[in-house]
Amino acid sequence: MAETPPAGATASPQRSAFHEALMFVGPALIAVGFAFWFAYQFVEPAPPRSVNITTGSETGAYYAFARRYAEILAKSDIRLEVKASAGSLSNLELLRNPESGISVALLQGGISDHEKDPGLVSLGRVFLEPVWVFYRGIEPIDRLAQLKGKRIAIGGDGSGTQALARELLAKNAIDENTAVLLPIGGEKAAEALRDNTADAIFLVLSPQAKLVESLLRNPEIRLMYFKQAEAYIRLFPFLSKVTLPAGVIDLSAQIPSQDVELLAAQAALVARSDVHPAIVGLLVEAAKQVHGSGGIFQRVEEFPKAHDPEYPMHDDAERLYKQGPPFLQRFLPFWLANFIERSLIMIVPIATILLPLFKIVPWVYEWRIRRRILFWYGELKRLEKAVLDESQVEKDKYTREILRIEDAVSRIPVPLHYSDRLYELRSAVDLVRQRIKGLPNPS
Repeated sequence: MAETPPAGATASPQRSAFHEALMFVGPALIAVGFAFWFAYQFVEPAPPRSVNITTGSETGAYYAFARRYAEILAKSDIRLEVKASAGSLSNLELLRNPESGISVALLQGGISDHEKDPGLVSLGRVFLEPVWVFYRGIEPIDRLAQLKGKRIAIGGDGSGTQALARELLAKNAIDENTAVLLPIGGEKAAEALRDNTADAIFLVLSPQAKLVESLLRNPEIRLMYFKQAEAYIRLFPFLSKVTLPAGVIDLSAQIPSQDVELLAAQAALVARSDVHPAIVGLLVEAAKQVHGSGGIFQRVEEFPKAHDPEYPMHDDAERLYKQGPPFLQRFLPFWLANFIERSLIMIVPIATILLPLFKIVPWVYEWRIRRRILFWYGELKRLEKAVLDESQVEKDKYTREILRIEDAVSRIPVPLHYSDRLYELRSAVDLVRQRIKGLPNPS
């Protein structure tokens, strides 16, 4: 009994072509599809077109800085929606709430940390905010403990100023039982100090704020000198010691009249941990442009910086501070650079699957061709052996067999570079046919 020929060995050319496509193109397409699906698991989704940031009041420095961030991000076709709030504590509550839609916030240092809010990450400390303690009276005040028993405006409810003021006063044994703490801040606090309905006020504001300058120019109001500044920065790592130089506000009027040591909180750009990495990069670059020029209390390029004593740094933000923006984003528009970067991530897993596929498929295809040709060589060899066996002279049977082999060989689909082997097989078929013709006819 003849051996079963390999698949496609005796099929019609049309059917053979169909089988070839089915045997190779189909699985190859499935493998390619799987490669793309597998690679896509490693690709970040496209960055959102709009991001919300919460700041503080619309008259404050936080809001003004965020508006400048928005202008910079708009150049990359990303809309940064700036939301006003009551202050840093309100910002923190919005960040904690995943339903708020807030992804990023400017926060005053000292109001929380990673233990309290493990879902938040830092994009860097961006600028210094001096703690201004203004007071009325003739007696100089250089220690917060001297405010015991006085009326103190500690900032509005929900503000970072109030949170910080309470913490600093508590270290000096001052609370609602030992002083009158007024929950007002900003212009209202300054007005209370001018009207003598408050003895001291806490402000956490930029030195460029008009409110600060107006209070420094008021001869009835004095600025507290933090004599114990070094002790405070040891107790509160989020604080820094800064000096307001004599005459820096007004050289001709010598305002202030002498150097004043102050404390300063470090404002942080904080985000939810699920913020898109591309947005992180844009915000870090915006912060560098806005805060890198220096000021009264900070040197050029001292801020922003990849250091935060309260929140872990976002990995991408830390890398950007050290290495700068990604190579492609230095030369290409943001959307194009981001698309290419996301696409490049797919190359490794796709190549891992496709490169072996490109090597194996041609090898398997050639193996199948060789197997077909060798199969019919085997059939031909078997027939030739029977023809040479003179004890079994069955010319009609051999003739039918050689015709079957010849027909099958003529239908074998082979690539062009295998044609020589096919023609060699046909020559061998013709040689055996001639031998069969030379056999005596059956009697």
